[in-house]
Order: sequence, then C-alpha cells, then structure tokens
Amino acid sequence: MGITRGFVGAVGNTPLIRLEHLSERTGCEILGKAEFMNPGGSVKDRAALGILLAAEASGELKAGGTVVEGTAGNTGIGLAHLCNARGYRCVIVIPETQSAEKIDLLRSLGAEVRTVPAVPYRDPNNYVKLSGRIAEEIPGAVWANQFDNRANRQAHADTTGPEIWQQCEGRLDGWVAATGTGGTYAGVALYLKQQSEAVRCVLADPHGSALHSWASTGELASEGSSVTEGIGNSRITANLEGAPVDEAIRIDDQTAIDVLYDLLWHEGLFLGGSVGINVAAAVELARRLGPGHRIVTVLCDGGDRYRSRIWNKEWLQSRGLRQPERQQLGSVA
Repeated sequence: MGITRGFVGAVGNTPLIRLEHLSERTGCEILGKAEFMNPGGSVKDRAALGILLAAEASGELKAGGTVVEGTAGNTGIGLAHLCNARGYRCVIVIPETQSAEKIDLLRSLGAEVRTVPAVPYRDPNNYVKLSGRIAEEIPGAVWANQFDNRANRQAHADTTGPEIWQQCEGRLDGWVAATGTGGTYAGVALYLKQQSEAVRCVLADPHGSALHSWASTGELASEGSSVTEGIGNSRITANLEGAPVDEAIRIDDQTAIDVLYDLLWHEGLFLGGSVGINVAAAVELARRLGPGHRIVTVLCDGGDRYRSRIWNKEWLQSRGLRQPERQQLGSVA
C-alpha cells in the first residue's frame, strides 16, 4: 500500500474478503468488500470524500466553510473526519432513533450534532429536509445532500466499482447491496454493467422499505419494519435513479441477525446491521443462481457502532428478535 497522504489518502483500496463458510455452504464464491477498513470505519467515507471534493472543485465550499448534513450516522462520521482534516466546521442532523454509539462518536469527533425526532420523508421536519434548511441559514455553508447529490454515486463509480472489477480480474456474476442514498449500489452497478452486461445487479432491501416493491413491480409500497439503520427508503433518490436493477431480494431482520452472528463465529468478522441484509441477500442470490458463481457484496461497517443494539440480547428481545446461539449455526443460510 505504501505511504498515503493523511485521512484522504487512506480512503478506498479495501480488500475483497472471501466469506469461507457461506461460500462452502452455497457452492458459490461469496466475496465481501471490506469497507469497514476505511479510516472512518465505513463505506460512507467514500461518499463523504466525493461530495467534499466536488464542492471544493466547484468553488461552493471555501476555506473555513461549514458542511451540513442529515445522516443516519456513517456519512456524518466520514464528513466529521474530513472536516477536521480539511479545516471545515461540521454540523450533523441525525434522527434520535440512531444508535447512541454513532451519536456519541460524532460528538467526540467535534461535529455539532443536532438530534431530531424520526419522522417520514414527507414531513417537513424530516432530518434530511431539516439539514437542508439549516445549511441555507448558515453563511458559507454547503449542504452535503448525500441522497440527491450524485457526487455520492460518482465516487463509487470512480473507485469502488473499478476496485471490485480489478480484484475479481473481470470474473464476476453478481453484485448485491442494500441502499439508503443509492450511492454505493448505483455507482458500482453502473460501472460493472459498463464492463459486462452479464453481471447481475441485485438490490437488497429490509422490511419497511419501499424499494423491493419498486424494483419488483414499479410501485413504491412498503410493509413491516426493520431494526437496521441507514438502509431502505420510501422514495427514489437522484443517486438511485437510472441505476440498473435486475432483481430485488427482501431480507427479514431475524435472517440478517443470524447471518451477522454467523460471520462473527465463522469468519471472525464483527460487523454492522446492514451487512446482515447484504450478505443474506448474497446467499439468496447464490441459491437462485446455483453453484459455481461469484457474488460480491459490501461489508459496510463494523459492529462496534451497534453494540447496544443488534449485539445486545436484551435489546434484540425487546424488538421480538432472538439472539443466535452457536449450536444453532446450522440454520444459517
């Protein structure tokens, strides 16, 4: 890897990890892009960097300026790191329902954190809309607008997609990822389809999100709910618009939790909630395609940001979920 230039230079070029246990069980090679190894701890470091570099290049973001964003946590964490590194003030608007670990970390990083009630996007006080209004009120501020700022997906089309293609040496059958902003899924899917139309691009979705319905029927409709954070949506963002979606797979929370614990016990990987959705969907795609295929998904972030939630037995039980036990691993996949 050599010597990098600060935080910015350390973003990207993450390993592709073969998930041995699930690959053996499915007969497919299931690979996870290790985005938890980015310097800010998540895949969102890429989007945050892409958005900041675009704002600097356009002249919108000037020295000593302010960056404002509405986030479920990880994009805000990436922005807070980058604002420290590049001399900007960082203001983060986050739903109060997000994990205490992420909110506390944002404050530790020096961001000005404003927690707000979690309300649907149609509500004018939704955290995304509120962050846009706050940016308008602060002189010299830039609204990162990760959901509809296509610098987000472009960052993945420029970096994540090419890295995956090169690491796979051009042999890849499926790309699977959940989406909140649409940036990671869409940017990678657009790039991979340019390389080979044969790559199957599959959108993974939790219950409570309308994207599975949209991808399957063309209509935005949702049912149920999910404990996962930062993924799923009730609308089509500018980043997701026009992205190739060959099919969608919906994953329930218990399946995602079972997969997360399987990854810890068999792979030694301690990961966040959306990873459970991603990897479970990759396993389902492997079942649909049959043995002998290569499937890539994204390992978005680490489990430390969710210790009080998905890694806590009492919290899971309070949500009607069961904490897996080691002797139950045979039921996974």
